[in-house]
Amino acid sequence: MITTGAFVLVMLVGVPIGLCLCIAAIVFVLLSGNSILFQSYPLQMFNAVDSYGLIAIPLFILIGEIMNVGGITKRIVDMAMSFIGSLRGGLAYVNALANMFVASILGSATAQVAIMSQIMVPEMERKGYDKNFAAGLTAYGGMLGSIMPPSVMFVVYSVMAQLSVSDMLMAGIVPGLILTALFCGVIAVLGHIHKYPKSEPQTLRQRVATVFGALPTLSIPIVIIGSIFSGLASATEAAAVGGVIAILIGRYWTGQLSYSQVPGIMMRAGLYSAIVLFLVVAAGVLSWILIFGRVPQEVATWIQTVADNPVTFMLLVNVILLVIGTVIDGIPGLIMTVPILLPIATDVYGIDPHHFGVVVVINLVLGLLSPPVGLCFFVAAAVTGANPGKMFMVTMPFFLITCVLLVLLSIYPSLSLVFIDK
Repeated sequence: MITTGAFVLVMLVGVPIGLCLCIAAIVFVLLSGNSILFQSYPLQMFNAVDSYGLIAIPLFILIGEIMNVGGITKRIVDMAMSFIGSLRGGLAYVNALANMFVASILGSATAQVAIMSQIMVPEMERKGYDKNFAAGLTAYGGMLGSIMPPSVMFVVYSVMAQLSVSDMLMAGIVPGLILTALFCGVIAVLGHIHKYPKSEPQTLRQRVATVFGALPTLSIPIVIIGSIFSGLASATEAAAVGGVIAILIGRYWTGQLSYSQVPGIMMRAGLYSAIVLFLVVAAGVLSWILIFGRVPQEVATWIQTVADNPVTFMLLVNVILLVIGTVIDGIPGLIMTVPILLPIATDVYGIDPHHFGVVVVINLVLGLLSPPVGLCFFVAAAVTGANPGKMFMVTMPFFLITCVLLVLLSIYPSLSLVFIDK
């Protein structure tokens, strides 16, 4: 209890979440009276990041930075626009589908929201869409960045759960596609109700030119996902190849990337990677302390009095994680919940860890789009000037349809295990 109080206190003071977890672990060691644990403390921190799979994180982040600077994202949006922009609510469809394609490269919800908000929201506003709806839809599209491969959250989860990074990334494909389809269904209904505008249809020549301009950019997700899916490369190796391809496309195809910009790109990617990896270090320390304190066993005893089967357990987890996700960012949420809930899910209820990881990540990301924090909404609001509260209200149907997906995943785990070899 005192350890929890220390964690909450330093967090309320404004200490970064990673340091909060490390300080709480130190408090636990002091209260235990077992000073020998301090000798293991640095070792646990090192072991937490001593994983080949974690190299994929800075590489995926680097790809996202290159895409942003190199104009690759804009080409993908233009290609989606050429095919479905003329439908009623066409720009909204483009927003959802372009987010799906960009998600297969960026892998970060907040980064994706920041980039896509700059591209999509001003264009949708010019065409007559409400700014709050446009920004809110873009924020929900950012969810796909944490579900579709390559997902940084899936990489972190796979390391914590000691799973294959490639298998974990594959587990997100079908749920990501289903969520995209559900979003498009919501857009169709809203478009009919609110009479969303149509864009001018493009001629065949314009469409061919747009597709030709964007075609090479599609090689990035094809190489990343294809090489992982086929077994030709691990997630880390695929990310490295994808980074090289992104540089070549940005430099020699779009022409918007110069080699003089590469050091700045690498610096930004390195800084963000350092933040993520320090959180992984904190996760390792927290897991060590929780196991030593027998916290998972005590929580499991309580949960078994409430949930008597796997489906009930998963529905309970959905509620717990959604509440946690409303106040804590995605990766810190993983750090705080996975060491406690994963052993219960696998050992007590026999739930596949890949399936459990998909449900955990979707819940925590959905929390980024829910009050009182709603980090993705605030990112979109900072870029566009929209109102976060109004964004949540006008996009409530997307929140509800995501909850429907979570219930389906809880009842039918096979939806997330289609591409997992058993």
